[in-house]
Amino acid sequence: MAITAALVKDLRERTGAGMMDCKKALTETNGDMEAAIDLMRTSGAAKAAKKSGRVAAEGLVKVNISDDKKTATILEINSETDFVTKSDDFIGFVETLGALALKTTPTNIDEFLAQTLDNGDSLEKAREDIVAKVGENVSIRRVQTVTVDTGVIGAYKHGERIAVLAILEGGDEALAKDIAMHVAATRPECVTEDELNPELLEREKAIFVEQARESGKPDNIIEKMIGGRMKKFVNEVTLYGQAFVKDPDTTVGALAKSNNAEVKSFVRYEVGEGIEKKEENFAEEVAAQMKG
Repeated sequence: MAITAALVKDLRERTGAGMMDCKKALTETNGDMEAAIDLMRTSGAAKAAKKSGRVAAEGLVKVNISDDKKTATILEINSETDFVTKSDDFIGFVETLGALALKTTPTNIDEFLAQTLDNGDSLEKAREDIVAKVGENVSIRRVQTVTVDTGVIGAYKHGERIAVLAILEGGDEALAKDIAMHVAATRPECVTEDELNPELLEREKAIFVEQARESGKPDNIIEKMIGGRMKKFVNEVTLYGQAFVKDPDTTVGALAKSNNAEVKSFVRYEVGEGIEKKEENFAEEVAAQMKG
């Protein structure tokens, strides 16, 4: 029997498993849908799929740097609980994928997920295998590659939950690491004011205007108040405007300038940021499984 795209899609919807796993199961069962589902349940693929809807907001971040210090990758892999992140199986999985990221230097997560391991397994197959081992949903969430020609890459990890790559033109590795550490601690929006989203500035200004008007002060005083508050806000959210964590008497911008360096960009990953952490609705999960 021909294994059509529609048949594979149907199996994916019923099991939640990866496309290649569905195609393989259908091929082995000559297109028999129910037999394919039973086969996937036996192999653990369907079991992993049942966990795929659970919120995975814990996990680990991983940084890998090439021997010549010119390329670095940063990766986040999530699990449901902090307990799993301490297991050898999960740590090994993260290590393997970190090495793969540095080897393949993906430009985005989709490109990374299309890679295969040295043993020929797809990343989806590897993910399902680790789900079966640890008993929780696991998500390969995001990855980024940075490269420099003449610049410097600084890397810093705060525990296992926060990782930063700072990219400098000029300066040295020690300075780049210090700035990466600062970014980990302060979470700036961007490097300079020029990079700030105009909508963010307008929104903050509108808030300051409303607060100032409530004070009942004259318009000329209000204008000065708004100017001062906006300047303070910009300094708080931009890397160059922030007071350096190791020396609050100088800004990061001044620090970079004094070292004949320029911060070109930075990447900051914190485990679980932006993931909605909500309680699971097990009644809905059971109902969905019964429909499947």
